[in-house]
Amino acid sequence: MTGLAESDLVVNRQHLSFRLDGGIAARAAIGLIVLATDQTIEHEFRRLLGLPGVAFYESRILNDAQITPETLRAMEGRLSEAAALILPGLALDVVAFGCTSASMVIGEARVAELIRAARPGVACSTPITAAFAAFKALGAGRIALLTPYRDDINRFMREYIEAQGVAVPVMGSFNEEDDLKAARIDAGSIRAAALELGRAPGVDAVFVSCTSLRLAEAVAGIEAELGKPVTSSNHAMAWHCLRLAGIDDRLAGYGRLFELPLA
Repeated sequence: MTGLAESDLVVNRQHLSFRLDGGIAARAAIGLIVLATDQTIEHEFRRLLGLPGVAFYESRILNDAQITPETLRAMEGRLSEAAALILPGLALDVVAFGCTSASMVIGEARVAELIRAARPGVACSTPITAAFAAFKALGAGRIALLTPYRDDINRFMREYIEAQGVAVPVMGSFNEEDDLKAARIDAGSIRAAALELGRAPGVDAVFVSCTSLRLAEAVAGIEAELGKPVTSSNHAMAWHCLRLAGIDDRLAGYGRLFELPLA
């Protein structure tokens, strides 16, 4: 002995035995491309994807806080790199791009192409892709559209949705061009606007567009008061990601959509 007390001896055991399991994403690993300015989507996804064995992993994509067709299109060249940054070398079940308006300006097919350039063969979602899947599952052919956008983007969005066979007879907007402010539109304002637009007799569902707008925690209450299904960019896309990943669990408390499979 060297004179060290027994309590002073250092234990350094090497190569301890271990086993591997499926990790926190044992059932589904979902990749999410988040706008650099987005303050909302991760908060809502944590609730909407709150199932055992389901996890999401995100990267951020540079964008301008001012929402214009030009700033939206500028993200096209950054999408592949953003997708490549999510768990490099590990498989993902789905990759979603978290911008409703940019997905339409760039084009849903082009967004998927750019994501798959970095993640070949992966299932892809965008808020508007998910919204169309949600309308089909809900049997909604005539929607009330609520957005925070300026008028040229609103008109473009309405034309885009109607070109896919879904009528938009009622539309309303907060007309807030700054994404940093759009994320702070309070829940009461969103609820009041959704109810006002949704009460129109010519619509059978409400779609709240923009990943910055907060709806997930209020959707069930709005539906109960309105008597019609309600969804949003984040709400629809979280549901779509789950279903694309093969997760068919019903999630109570988040509205009619989360009771349904893909149609």
